[in-house]
Amino acid sequence: LPSLRPYVEGVAHELGMVPAERRAVLNTIAADIAGRLEAGRVAQLTFICSQNSRRSHMSQIWAQTAAYYFGLDNVYAFSGGTHATACNCRTIAAMRRVGFAIEDATTGDNPLYLVRYATDRPPIRSYSKLYCADGNPKRDFIALMTCSVADKSCPVVEGASSRYAIHYSDPRLCDDTPTETAAYNERCREIAREMFYIMSEVCRQQETLKVGVLTGVRSMSEAYALDRVAEACD
Repeated sequence: LPSLRPYVEGVAHELGMVPAERRAVLNTIAADIAGRLEAGRVAQLTFICSQNSRRSHMSQIWAQTAAYYFGLDNVYAFSGGTHATACNCRTIAAMRRVGFAIEDATTGDNPLYLVRYATDRPPIRSYSKLYCADGNPKRDFIALMTCSVADKSCPVVEGASSRYAIHYSDPRLCDDTPTETAAYNERCREIAREMFYIMSEVCRQQETLKVGVLTGVRSMSEAYALDRVAEACD
């Protein structure tokens, strides 16, 4: 969306700000995604936190936006919790501030929001739900644990073929304080940056594989390993 483009372009130029210690897990996630795409499969990502109210929604929305930005049509993002509450109104406010077009589709204790990032894609349906709820993948998905509480309480994610911990600090700790808006803005930017980093790395690994095919590399995992060696030598 035109309203989202300035923010997205800013994020896309900040990928070098991702800390080295975070890149290790983000690169592994990217390799997992790229391997699925290489095999002609879709890559389904389910972002999980305890209440599915803040960080998991931000991660889902930004991951889908980043996949669209990099032309990764077979990457699909979802979110869920270990229990359901509501998609917090502060989360929605933060996403509106950066340029997403968000419609209040329903009201009540657990409202449904329709989040649009592009005119030629369906909106993301944001509401709080269990990670195994209808509409979310039931098997062969990548589970991404966005909070330590869910990570500890759900050591095994039923149906997931792989699982990674990518904890983010909870902006809820600043609710109803003078730093509330800044906390949500900061978390939104951090998550956006890391989701864009993952998707850019997927593209880079795919390009590495294309080059590798010409030189005898047989798989994404082998291409990824050689790429890491080359990066270390640089």
